[in-house]
Amino acid sequence: MKTVFLQRRHSASALKTLDIELEALQALKTALKGPEMRDAVDRAIQTLAATRGRVIVTGMGKSGHIARKIAATMRSTGTSALYLHPGEASHGDLGVITKDDVVLAITWSGETSELNDIFYYCNRFGVKLIVATSHPESTAGRAADICLSMPPVREACPNELAPTSSTTVQLVLGDALAVALIEARGFSPSDFHVFHPGGKLGAQLARVGQVMGTGDAVPRVSRDASLTSATLEMSRKRYGCTAVVDDDDKLVGAFTDGDLRRCIAVHDLNDNIGLHMSPRPVTVEADMLVSEALAILNENAVSVLFVVDGEKLVGIVHMHDLVRASVA
Repeated sequence: MKTVFLQRRHSASALKTLDIELEALQALKTALKGPEMRDAVDRAIQTLAATRGRVIVTGMGKSGHIARKIAATMRSTGTSALYLHPGEASHGDLGVITKDDVVLAITWSGETSELNDIFYYCNRFGVKLIVATSHPESTAGRAADICLSMPPVREACPNELAPTSSTTVQLVLGDALAVALIEARGFSPSDFHVFHPGGKLGAQLARVGQVMGTGDAVPRVSRDASLTSATLEMSRKRYGCTAVVDDDDKLVGAFTDGDLRRCIAVHDLNDNIGLHMSPRPVTVEADMLVSEALAILNENAVSVLFVVDGEKLVGIVHMHDLVRASVA
């Protein structure tokens, strides 16, 4: 019974933490709807989007961890960004900041002394400084060209000491800035793939042209070929079907294993393939996302798609190609 009681008490504590942090996010949302915060965020996005250099994100302690994540999110979504440790900045790394950069400093109290050298450097060399703090009247707030004034929130820590709700607010504000920059820059899924070529995410953002079979790998016969010729072509290739093309290599039909089974017992193998082919095979284009091609395979209950450029056959893609690409 004691163990059960403790488990319930722990889950109640976890739920309380969620409630407190949700309240903090609601406070951030309310603040962002206000004219002062809304104007500051608009100016910050305009400044970040217009910079010819990079976004230098900095912060100390837990705010430093959040700053690292903000920089990483910005990098992965098309904004050149890096994290600068305030301690290292004071010992030579200030040189990483150029006059074309924008500095984004994350500090809840606004009195993080390790940031002061960065603030002085920005002021001395005219580097734009954006500060996110819950104390706009603080040293950091006064040093900022643009101050993002975060609302005061209650920490979820029972002693109200460990950064919990405050770092959640910082993180979400950083995400909001990064997403707004995606829209401001018109960052597309194709652009996203450039920065995420690996893993399942990269595979889902790949194009059909990157995984399709081309050239001699594509099974094809002319429209005047016989059933025998089509069957031999299917056997030589791995796709379980063959395209039927005209003299200009335009796709006019497809002949599959299923078509062969249906006609082999009742038809002459010297019959023209045009009598037995499917005249409207499912096709895609090479620049289609692989994830979209997978959806088309599933919707049409087929395992192979022919890839065309206009009407011309340029490739073929099998369900197995998508599995190997870690999409399915």
